[in-house]
Amino acid sequence: MVDLPLHVRWSGAPKTYDLSQSADRARVYEQVLREGTDADVRSYIDVDELLRLWDDLVLPRAVRRAWAVWFRSHRGVELAC
Repeated sequence: MVDLPLHVRWSGAPKTYDLSQSADRARVYEQVLREGTDADVRSYIDVDELLRLWDDLVLPRAVRRAWAVWFRSHRGVELAC
């Protein structure tokens, strides 16, 4: 279970996410990757899980591109932007 900080989940009522649920994990990843700081990304994002969730995430093109470049250079994985 996780409650995101206000600077990450700034709209809507506070929400507790159940990370054992794929849909909740995806929402947490989307919000952290869109709104989080570098420290938030290091704290909340597991790159192996990000790779598993990749096709289901709704992310801005620039965020997708940045992570696709990271995965290509660090993991040798090609991802669709």
